Amino acid sequence: MTIGERIRRVRMQRGLTQKELGIALGFPERSADVRIAQYESGTRKPKEDLIRQIAEVLHVNPHAISSVDYGTYIGLMYTLFDLEDTYGMHIDEIDGELCIRLDRHRKDYPELFDMMQHWYEAWKQDQKDSASPDDYINWKLNYPHYINRKKDK
Repeated sequence: MTIGERIRRVRMQRGLTQKELGIALGFPERSADVRIAQYESGTRKPKEDLIRQIAEVLHVNPHAISSVDYGTYIGLMYTLFDLEDTYGMHIDEIDGELCIRLDRHRKDYPELFDMMQHWYEAWKQDQKDSASPDDYINWKLNYPHYINRKKDK
């Protein structure tokens, strides 16, 4: 999910128009909606200080709208939140273990399930044959093409 998509999602959840958000950020009234539309469409990318201002106006953590940062646990959490919002993945507990689950009621469930199943099978094979992790590494680095090449052999 892009920064613009995140801004749009939160802005709409807060019930604000593009113009209202732009004005709250101090943009001139005549161009406030245009500026926000540019950020939301990806035509322009807000700088860090503007991201902080937008977050303040929308009453969210700046991580909720900024670029994905996999290098921190907070960044990871917001990535997981994006997966929940975009693909319906959600946290659950099975036998005392936390896990990520797919929403069976989504129309893209079969496709997501198939992809996750391939991932699980590749990982499971790697766990069984830990002396040679190259296949799993190659699987990840060449996904989905690696699956097709293995089938062709």
